Amino acid sequence: MAGVRVQGTVGTFDTRTRSGTVLLDDGTELTFDAEAFAAGGLRLLRLGQRVNLAVENGRIQAITLSTFPLPD
Repeated sequence: MAGVRVQGTVGTFDTRTRSGTVLLDDGTELTFDAEAFAAGGLRLLRLGQRVNLAVENGRIQAITLSTFPLPD
């Protein structure tokens, strides 16, 4: 998976839509959609949880827990 790999903290997560927001360490807030959530192989996120992100052109491509690797 191309793009920049960064870390952040879950700001919001909607279990119904499987989308939400992440606050990057530099203070930038990015949104993620169900496709990015599914790409990371997760089933649930909690507010305040640390995550790894694959970001391309300002869009989160994949999100997973900080202890899990991002997909290639």
